[in-house]
Amino acid sequence: MNQLGLASTHYSRVLFGLVVLLAVLVAGTAGYMLIEDWSLLDAAYMASITITTVGYSEVRPLSQTGKLFTIGLMFFGVGAAFYILTALVATIIEGDLRQIFGARRMKVMIERLQDHYIICGYGRVGEQVARELDSRHASLVVIDKDEQRLEAAREAGQLVVLGDATVEETLTAAGLDRCHALIAASDSDATNTYITLTAKGLRPETYVVARVGSQAVEPKLIQAGADRVVSPYRISGRRLAFAALQPDITDFIDIFPSDSQGERILAEVTVESDSDCAGKQIGEALANSGDVVVLAVRDGGGRLNVGPSRSRVLVPGEILIVVGDEADVGTIGASGSGRPSPRASNDRSVFSGIRRLLGHH
Repeated sequence: MNQLGLASTHYSRVLFGLVVLLAVLVAGTAGYMLIEDWSLLDAAYMASITITTVGYSEVRPLSQTGKLFTIGLMFFGVGAAFYILTALVATIIEGDLRQIFGARRMKVMIERLQDHYIICGYGRVGEQVARELDSRHASLVVIDKDEQRLEAAREAGQLVVLGDATVEETLTAAGLDRCHALIAASDSDATNTYITLTAKGLRPETYVVARVGSQAVEPKLIQAGADRVVSPYRISGRRLAFAALQPDITDFIDIFPSDSQGERILAEVTVESDSDCAGKQIGEALANSGDVVVLAVRDGGGRLNVGPSRSRVLVPGEILIVVGDEADVGTIGASGSGRPSPRASNDRSVFSGIRRLLGHH
């Protein structure tokens, strides 16, 4: 049972005990009024001192029936009070202990992470980002200052940090010094800008991807140090247009994350200077890599060459975007002294030199 469910159970027990205690008090008052023919105030007073066992003397001498009624009222009253007390103790002690040990365990697990992803903000966008990363077996930590959002992240099996992502201590607790990338997915452009500034101030080499809602803020985020700026509205608008104009292209994009492709994956390969790929034409570099297809090449200047010729010579530092069987992709550049280096070292595939993007897990 999660912490919210456990707390709800304890609070329900306390509420139930209070209802029972009130019912006993009302029944005791009514009993004294009927049995002893007392006034409402005298009956309520007698019922109160009997239930609480304070030891005061009777308001008036009791009849035999009144004494028997008082004995029963004592047992019911003490039982209800004891039930409430145990429920309160359980709520305080168990809730606090679970929270303390849960937070300590979470902290230890985060401290063990290397090359993980930090997601700042677990709203609709942040939750989807977490799902995508988790589906690719990437380690991640979620930061949010909303406890309900973090509880949702915990239930999804994510490691979480409660706090403001614009504060240095919060990013440090999430392992900024060891992360592969930080994703600023807050609903506020201003917050994402501050997150980027804080992250870059603590660790300038941190790769930051920031969400932006207003196109006017995009240059400011880039100036703040964001390596990539993504507009969900622009992407969704473009996607809707493609779905209407060229639906087959959207189907092609959607098909890779599914298991229907078997072992075929979409991956990035960075060409290192000691790789067997360096200085060779694409066709020659992939001669022993089965049916791997190079979809695009990003050169050192950041330009993306889509559908490159097989005669294109590969230069160290360039990034190949390829599609093919996982085993075949893993053989790219493997025959030389080195292998292509990954853009992210936390990939859990059977080969070590490829950054897997989409496809078979």
